[in-house]
Amino acid sequence: MQTVILVIHLLLALGMIAVILVQRSEGGGLGIGGGGGGNFGVMSSRSAANLLTRTTAILAGAFMVTSLALALLSNTHTQSTSILDQAPVPAAEQPVEDTGPAAPTR
Repeated sequence: MQTVILVIHLLLALGMIAVILVQRSEGGGLGIGGGGGGNFGVMSSRSAANLLTRTTAILAGAFMVTSLALALLSNTHTQSTSILDQAPVPAAEQPVEDTGPAAPTR
């Protein structure tokens, strides 16, 4: 299940990258039908920009949903997995082991 959501997540990320790179920064959106006389295209530049904006919003929403789903699925551990719990104890805080009476020194 987690692998399927991860693949969908990656496809959504690639789709968002493609849609965002296709958009023009001036708001022209692909530049379809822009610039001068006779708009004989199927979509005007305004409707293309609206379509790309709506597509970006839908892909971003789906990306957020898959992100939350992956986060919830990965949190199946019941034990604490904090990095501080796994850190070694410093030498000054380690308990001193009593090995018996010390041998006399000469």
